[in-house]
Amino acid sequence: MRHLIILLIVAGVCGSIGRAIGGGSRGGCLVSIALGFIGAVVGMFLAQQLNLPKIFVGSFAGDFPIVWSIIGSALFVAVVNFLSGRKSG
Repeated sequence: MRHLIILLIVAGVCGSIGRAIGGGSRGGCLVSIALGFIGAVVGMFLAQQLNLPKIFVGSFAGDFPIVWSIIGSALFVAVVNFLSGRKSG
């Protein structure tokens, strides 16, 4: 249970950093957690396709790719904002 809480906190922090970089402003803590997990999937997929190494991986409750989660969530937020036509700010 403790590992799950730590994992959710780290995913939330990664998602909120990615959201700030990508230009997103809506949503709260749950949105940041979801973005952290989506960013981890997107970021690791891109890293594997480009043969990039795992950078700064958290080893709690499995391996969580912190840097790729931030990059992936920023890309995901930027693409969603682009497709929805919203202006940031």
